[in-house]
Amino acid sequence: MLNQFPYKVNWKYIELRPQKFPGSNVLSEARWPASLSIKDVPELRGVITDWGGVLTSPIPEAMRSWLDADGIDHDSYTAVIRPWLRGAYTPDGEGNPVHALERGECTPEEFERSLAARIVRLDGGQVPAEGLLARMFAAALPSAAMHDLLRQLRRAGVRTCLLSNSWGAVDYPREEFPVLFDAVVISAEVGMRKPEETIFRHAAGLIGLPPEECVFIDDIQANVSAAEAVGMTGVLHTEPGATAAHLAALLGIPLG
Repeated sequence: MLNQFPYKVNWKYIELRPQKFPGSNVLSEARWPASLSIKDVPELRGVITDWGGVLTSPIPEAMRSWLDADGIDHDSYTAVIRPWLRGAYTPDGEGNPVHALERGECTPEEFERSLAARIVRLDGGQVPAEGLLARMFAAALPSAAMHDLLRQLRRAGVRTCLLSNSWGAVDYPREEFPVLFDAVVISAEVGMRKPEETIFRHAAGLIGLPPEECVFIDDIQANVSAAEAVGMTGVLHTEPGATAAHLAALLGIPLG
């Protein structure tokens, strides 16, 4: 049963957040704004989660494994990808390859050719474009702990949704989706991407909830902030244990 605490908890409406006080009794320390009645706080009934870096091992680790395996010069890759990623979280994404890939406006093959042409191997050779994205994410392995957490949430009656910015060749285990999620949103398939407001509202709508009744989990702060801006309660993922503890406090259910 959801919200087994004496009252409904939504940390977005409380001045103190649990992750800032590890090991403390957050419920007793929380201070309610004087203008807010406990009964006005929405019940959290849905969890919307990112894929890469949340339901998989950390993406930076996968990137380093790929660079080392392909013998790619790290500096050349960083010089290319850093401005692309920085631009991916600015309002104007015109001409940004990451925008185009994640919104399905270019093919994965086009992105691979564009990136491969700009980076070099340590031996000075050209990086093969074909299969670049598959190699890039090959070391991003599923997180057993986070997958189990999703199953626990669904057993407790929480509605779940995947919301992923796809880089084309990410090998989603779609055969597992029916067990993990009530709905799935892949950016390139819907022509929207995080941190756009429309994609968060779309995901919430697919599980039949207003944004205010949803928790959103991501490993990128810009996406968490964007979800909070539309009314969701944001959780910045760093590792499974912390995320499970945070969700348990938010939803009022035992998780672990």
